[in-house]
Amino acid sequence: MKYPWNDYSGSLSPLKLAVFIALFLPALYVMVAFQQGWLGARPVTEAIHQIGIWTIRLIFLALAVTPLRQVLQWPRLILVRRMIGVAAFGYGLFHLTLYTADEAFDLAEVATEIVLRIYLTIGFVALLGLAALAATSTDAMIRRMGARRWRNLHRLVYLIALLAVVHFWLQSKLQVWEPTIMAGLYLWLMGYRLLAARFAVRGRLPLVWIGVLAAGATIATAIGEAVYFHVAYHVGLWRVIALNWSLMTGVRPAVIVLAIGAAIAVAGVLRGWRSSPVGRRPRFA
Repeated sequence: MKYPWNDYSGSLSPLKLAVFIALFLPALYVMVAFQQGWLGARPVTEAIHQIGIWTIRLIFLALAVTPLRQVLQWPRLILVRRMIGVAAFGYGLFHLTLYTADEAFDLAEVATEIVLRIYLTIGFVALLGLAALAATSTDAMIRRMGARRWRNLHRLVYLIALLAVVHFWLQSKLQVWEPTIMAGLYLWLMGYRLLAARFAVRGRLPLVWIGVLAAGATIATAIGEAVYFHVAYHVGLWRVIALNWSLMTGVRPAVIVLAIGAAIAVAGVLRGWRSSPVGRRPRFA
C-alpha cells in the first residue's frame, strides 16, 4: 500500500512526511483555538475566516512549487505539489462546511446566499474548480485522461487562484491588507510563468528576471492598493503610495511582496553559489 508520505518508489520521503504533517497544523490550531475561546466574540465567523485564508495560502503554495524548485534547484519539491493542492480543496470544503454550520445547516439558505451574494458565488465557483482538480489528481486519472488533457485541465488552477483572491478581497471590505498581498503574489506567480515561457534557459529563468519580477510585482501592488483606496474612499493616490515608506500604518502590502520576492531572488543567488565549483562564479540562469 502506498502512503501519502511515500515517494514514487514507495520509500519514505522525509519531505513528504514533514509537509503532510504540516498541512494539518492550521486546521488543528483553529479547532483548538475555537475550543479554548481564543477566536473572539464571534468564534464561528473567525474560524470560517481563518480556514478560508488557509485555503488561499495553500493554493498559492501549490502554485509556488514550480518556481521554487527551479530557482532553488530542488527537483524533489515537485513531490509535494499534489499533496498541497488536495489539501487546499480539503480546507476549502471545511470552509464551506463551517459556513453551512453557521447557517444552522439550512441548505436552502446557504444556496440562496451563494446565488445572491457575488463574493460567495465567486468563492463557490473556485471551490468547484478545486474539486475538479482534486478528483483528477491521481496517477490513474492522469493515465485515463492523457497527460496533455490533464495538464490543460489543471491549468484551471490559475483562474481558481484569481477567483479566490477576488472572493477574499470582496468579503474583506476595508481590511484588505492580506488580500492585497495575495494579489501581489498572484502577479508574481503568473509573471514568473510568463517570463519562464519566454526567457527560461534549460528550464530555468535567469535570476536577473527574478529580481525584475520582484520589483514589478511590488510596484503593481503599491499602485493597485492606491487605486483601490482612491476609488473606494477618495484617498489621494500619492498619499497611499507614500505610506509604503512609512510605518505610520504598519508594514504595507507592497513591502511584504517585495520582501518575499527579494528573499526568493537571494535564495536563488545563494543556491547558485553553493552549487558552483570552488573558484568559479555561478551562472545566474
